[in-house]
Amino acid sequence: MLFSDVVGQSDAKSGLVGMWNANTLPHAILILGAEGTGGLPLGIALAQYIFCENRSATDACGVCPSCSKVARLEHADLHLSFPSIRPDTKKKAMSRHYLPEFREFVKQTPYGTTFEWLQHIDAENKQGNITSEECREIIDVLNLKTYEGRSKVLLMWRPEYLGKEGNILLKLIEEPPNNTFLIFIAEQAEEILATIKSRTQTIRLAPIAVRDIAMALKLRAGADDVLATQVAHLAAGNYNEALKLLRSADNDLFPAVRNLFNSLFTNKGVELAKFVEEWSKQGREQQKNLLAYMMHLLGFAIRVRFMGDADIQLPEPEAKFVVKLSTTKVATEHLHAMVHDISETIYFIERNSHAKTQLHALMIRMHHAVTGTPVPMNA
Repeated sequence: MLFSDVVGQSDAKSGLVGMWNANTLPHAILILGAEGTGGLPLGIALAQYIFCENRSATDACGVCPSCSKVARLEHADLHLSFPSIRPDTKKKAMSRHYLPEFREFVKQTPYGTTFEWLQHIDAENKQGNITSEECREIIDVLNLKTYEGRSKVLLMWRPEYLGKEGNILLKLIEEPPNNTFLIFIAEQAEEILATIKSRTQTIRLAPIAVRDIAMALKLRAGADDVLATQVAHLAAGNYNEALKLLRSADNDLFPAVRNLFNSLFTNKGVELAKFVEEWSKQGREQQKNLLAYMMHLLGFAIRVRFMGDADIQLPEPEAKFVVKLSTTKVATEHLHAMVHDISETIYFIERNSHAKTQLHALMIRMHHAVTGTPVPMNA
């Protein structure tokens, strides 16, 4: 995993590389970022940079033996720790029991969630953890000599799963062996032991920028410009979510939304009924995508109404639509009401409510919002 393979996060990447090149990289780092922002890929890229035999000023070479081994998560001096379960009643929950599965998981879904990982190893309803036995093993292993190079790296994914057992690692974090780097990758700061947070330097990851997600979807997933941009906006900085949305998004959503609002503003009840009929036959994920996209455009329209259109990061047709929507006579509170009603519809569709009924009720509410008339009590 190269830094160039990590989607976005240019500030974090340049900061880490800069510290390494200045010989100021801390021996204990906490990479903290919400789900889908790339904590695990960034941690692997940093490990590869540390081990690389021909690194440049900005990235690992990607071709030396050390890079090849880290890319496969097979370097002898790279030690991995992550939530696991007991493989059977005779064995403790230890990461080393699941190394082949973890390597395959990272290869397939480097931005995957902990839930997806636990499902990957058939944990079912078991909750993974990082045990006290694993902590003691980490201490023993890191106190051994290096096998292949000058450095050793511990990559611990989700230290939130340590619990109080993490206190076993405090002395190691405070006084690691020479040329040993501890990289903790977390998503929820409040669930990490305060004693660990206070002993590490935190690198915070921002939600991934829309343009970075869109570019990655085009280059890596083959999405066209329009769909990539739509999905990137809906993903809210989460690349894993963007990939899921892309898989369920069959085509450009904008024409359907534009036609819907045209029908609402021209009071074409027949067209609204056709919309309900057509979209009630779509899959639930596609319905949710469309509704989320409608919310997204309405949110932009409200923003433009108050802040102007100088910073609309949308394709030109959508930007024009948003500006036009913002200048309509629909009261701002009614635009907010539409957002609320769409959000509520998504909630019910997620819970397998009858889609046609929900969409029909939504059209009635949106019609009343556009016309500024009160919604009948039974609608």
